[in-house]
Amino acid sequence: MTANENGFHSVPPAVQPRRIRFNYPVAGLERHFVQRDLVMSHMIAHLSAVFPEGEDFFIRSVRRYADQIADPDLKDQVKGFIGQEVTHGREHRALNERLQEMGYPTGRIDRLVHRRLKATERRFSPLTCLAITAALEHFTAVFAETLLADERAQALLGDSEVRSMLLWHAIEESEHRSVAFDVYRAVGGDETRRIRTMRIIRFSFPFAVLLNTIFSLFRDRAAYNPVRVVRSFAALRRSPFLTRAVFRRLGDYIEPGFHPDDHDNTELLERWEATLFGEQGTLVDHLH
Repeated sequence: MTANENGFHSVPPAVQPRRIRFNYPVAGLERHFVQRDLVMSHMIAHLSAVFPEGEDFFIRSVRRYADQIADPDLKDQVKGFIGQEVTHGREHRALNERLQEMGYPTGRIDRLVHRRLKATERRFSPLTCLAITAALEHFTAVFAETLLADERAQALLGDSEVRSMLLWHAIEESEHRSVAFDVYRAVGGDETRRIRTMRIIRFSFPFAVLLNTIFSLFRDRAAYNPVRVVRSFAALRRSPFLTRAVFRRLGDYIEPGFHPDDHDNTELLERWEATLFGEQGTLVDHLH
């Protein structure tokens, strides 16, 4: 969505949570479920482990300011945002249980993230926590839209239930990508805090992902094959999630006057809404 003639962004239609369930039978997932790639499988498992506590943090950060929002459209967006994030947390918890059974340390990561986010809330003001939420929502939206737009990214996930769940998650992250950002601005959040927060997160978040992925690899016997590990790390250079275009979009956030809707995703969402939830949608049978 683009800015109007006055320079303001119009509010998109209300975000609608979907009543959906996925099933993750252990026998239905390969140990290294991302094209049998060692590093990417552990990285995706780590990100899934982060989501439940992360989504809860996002909800708390936005909900603290719900009563201060006067715009009725944004109020509806907040309700939809919370509904979608609650479902994301539930579905990732279900997936994480299966990943734990497969040998990934998702339970440990979940507990670690819980402690770190609680410490963050004790240390920083609610407005800074909201700025953190808006910044991380930009990260998830950029990666979500990369998954939806790049066939190479989709191919990494094969045809498993994990692929189905991540495509659904990607659509909803793209739908509500501007909600936390708009709440931050509506309650008086300034550009200095917003940009400074992202400057820190754009390095600290990838570093944490890399560190915890390496920790996870140490628990996997397959990672003690040096040739396989080197090849897997080398393959990251060709990852569709680590291209210059992705880094440029992540970097756009620190530009003064940035808004998530500067990058139009309307066609992308319409196409995937029809593909997954249209009359012949591949995930219609998952809806309740």
